[in-house]
This record gives sequence, C-alpha cells and structure tokens, in this order.
Amino acid sequence: MRRTTPAWKVLLSVLCLVLAAAIWKKGLEDSFSRPSVVPELALQQKEIALLAEPSVHPSVRPLLIGPDPEILLRDALDQISLEELDDRQRVLRAALEPSIDKRLEVLSKPLMAPSLVPIQKALLESPRPEGALYGFSEDLAPLNRDPLLNQLSCLALGGDVKSCVDTSISRAMALRLAISQGLPAIGLLLGSGLLIRQVWLLFRKVAAPWPEVLAMPLSLADMGLLVAGGFVVLGEVVSPVFSLPLSGLLTKGLASPLSDSLKVVIGYSVMTLPPLLILRSQMRSLDSTQRPVDGWLQWRVQPFSKAIFSAVRGWLMVLPAVLFTGWLMTRLVGDQGGSNPLLGLVLNSRDPLALALLIATTVFLAPLFEEVVFRGVLLPVLAKSFGPLLGVVFSAVIFGIAHLSVGELPPLVVLGLGLGILRLSSGRLLPCVLMHALWNGVTFLNLVLLGG
Repeated sequence: MRRTTPAWKVLLSVLCLVLAAAIWKKGLEDSFSRPSVVPELALQQKEIALLAEPSVHPSVRPLLIGPDPEILLRDALDQISLEELDDRQRVLRAALEPSIDKRLEVLSKPLMAPSLVPIQKALLESPRPEGALYGFSEDLAPLNRDPLLNQLSCLALGGDVKSCVDTSISRAMALRLAISQGLPAIGLLLGSGLLIRQVWLLFRKVAAPWPEVLAMPLSLADMGLLVAGGFVVLGEVVSPVFSLPLSGLLTKGLASPLSDSLKVVIGYSVMTLPPLLILRSQMRSLDSTQRPVDGWLQWRVQPFSKAIFSAVRGWLMVLPAVLFTGWLMTRLVGDQGGSNPLLGLVLNSRDPLALALLIATTVFLAPLFEEVVFRGVLLPVLAKSFGPLLGVVFSAVIFGIAHLSVGELPPLVVLGLGLGILRLSSGRLLPCVLMHALWNGVTFLNLVLLGG
C-alpha cells in the first residue's frame, strides 16, 4: 500500500522538475555546439584501412576496406578545408596527391611541427619519382613513429610497396579492422535473428509471460526528488562546485590525458552521491515488513550464468534497433553533433593508466549507477503507476535525455527501451547492469581499436 504523499514533498518535487527541465533544455541546446566524434572516427577508420590493405585477403577486401582506401582517405581529407587541417593531415593530404601543383597548394603554409618540416620540403621538391627514394631514411627518420605518415611519404617519394610497407603494422591494423567491423556485424546478424524469433513468438502468443512488477512503495513525487532533484539539480549542477576544486587539486602536475581521465572519474563519482543518498533515505523510510525476499532492487545475483546469458541476449537484440535508429537519424537530419566528450577522450588517449580510469567509469561505475536509478527504482514505480509499456517508454526517454546530447538522443532512447524490457521480462536488475556494461565495453573497445 502506498503512503500518502505530504504536500511539501509534492511542491518540492514539482520545483525540482521545473529546474531539471530548464537544466536539461540548456544542456540539449549546448550539445549542438559540441563537436561530433563521428567524422573523426570515420577518418581514423579510413587511415587504418589504408595501412591494413596489404595484409587483407582480396576476397574480403571489399567488405573490410572498400574499393580503394587511398582514394577514400584522400577524398575525406579533401572535404576538410585547408584552414581546418592540422599539420599531420596536411602532410598526409600532400603525400596522397601525385600533382606537384596540388602539393604546393596544400603545403603552402609553414608547418608548426618541426618533425614534419623535412617531409614537407621533400614532397615539394620531389614529384613522385620512379627512381631512388629521395633521402627518406636520413631526413625523415623522425616520422617512423607514425606508420601511416611513414608509409605514404615513403611511397610519395619514390619507394615501392616492399620497402615502404611495414608488414607487422599492416597485419596489426588488419586485425583491428576485423575486430572493429566484424564484432558489430556478427552481433547484427545474431541480434536480427533473435528479434525475428521473438516477434514470431509474440505473434503466436507463446512467448514466456513477464513476472509481476515489484516496485518500491514510493510515489511519483519521490521519483521527482530522486531523478530531478538528486540526479539533475544536485548531481549535475551542485556537485561540480565540489568536484572541480577536488579534481583540480588531485590532478595538479599531471599531464593530459591522465589528468582529464582522473577528472572524469572524480566528477562522475561525486555526481552520483546526491541521488544515492536520497535513494538511501527513501529506502530507509520504507516499512521493512513489506520488503520483498529478493530486496527492493531485485538484484537476484544467482544464477549468475543466467544473468550473463540474458545480458548478452539483450545486447544482441537491441543492437540492430540502435544501429538502425542511428543510421535513420543520420539519413533524415544528418549528424547533429553533440557527442559525449568522453568518446573523444577515449579515441585519442594512448596512456594505459588513463584508459584504465576511463574503463572504470564507463564500464563499471556508469552502468551500475544508472541501472540502479533508472531500471532499479524509476522503471518499476512508473510501471506500477502507468503500466509496463508506458513505464518502459517514459523511463527510456528520461534515460536518453539525461545524457544531454541531441545527436545521440534517439539511439539512447532505443537502448533504454531494450534495458527496460530486459528489466521487466527478467524480473532482475543484474542482467541490466551487465548488458549496459557490455554495451559500453564494446563501444569503448571500438574507440580504442580505431584510435590507438
């Protein structure tokens, strides 16, 4: 039985909802000004494809690489204005151009990176000769740490494939490309099959029934205080007042990306404290005699193997829907930008410790915290108040908006729908945490493969 909600709690909840709506509106508007990670990802993939091409079997080359990775990379760089190209991209663009006039146009401005000046000079003086390699080993040795720049400049200055292509690097890039493209492709095929099977079971009305929704005896006003008040107002606005000075103190003297990664961990950890403290207070106020055998959150850790199976199955089934939604939005409205800054940080990080801190945040902290709030507490209360269907939809929309990215909003809502369905169909919270962690982990892996 639900308790009578005091008037002060209703008013405070409404105030929190108004403030949260204003904060989320501002956050979504600001996301338009944040750059999208999609163009950088696409460019990185083309670079890896060019390095991997010599080691990829011709039979699978069209699938992994495309018709001509050199032309694809050159066209991609050509779509970026010369003013926006950094020094490395300008040298790559020049090395891909056989015309000396075009090289002069691309490299007309002085380069700021001293290690790239020798290759700039060599490219402008040597229009892809057929004979001996123009002073490459002596003048361009500093470039050896950049395999693509090394390979393209070597070929542009007269070298052949045998002398310019590092076979070990090419094989490593081919493996990266196979994993980054093969894993989603396999998941897409398996997930599509599982979705078709599930639709067929629903059509025949032989799908397993969902267990009864067990929700905490909390009101919608309590949910307003938890999500709008704790998660948004206190977590996203007030917490940075404390986390920013703390992270500044703890990262003093540390260089990027380690300092940036540590700031992410500290900021996210501090942000979770207000809603978790509010949730703890709400749970302590409940009548202990009404507490279910499995607890209010219904973790149901055992059997653990079944939780893993449910998480993987849920991940596979939601993958086609999320990818299709992202593709459809790009086709309809284009890339809206606003990518999570954490994606760019992972993509460009080379520090193992920095990556470990980011893994701790994205694969462990974020899934655990967000699933407790959105699927552990909010969804069951909404499902009890509005029915399972609307409960899943409402919680998914709130989950998507909470990430404050217009460009990523539709796919995140679809992901939230998948997590909500898994929560209600399994009657357990643990599979949702594992599925969320798997989703973030695969995304993290792809970013590392394409960026590293």
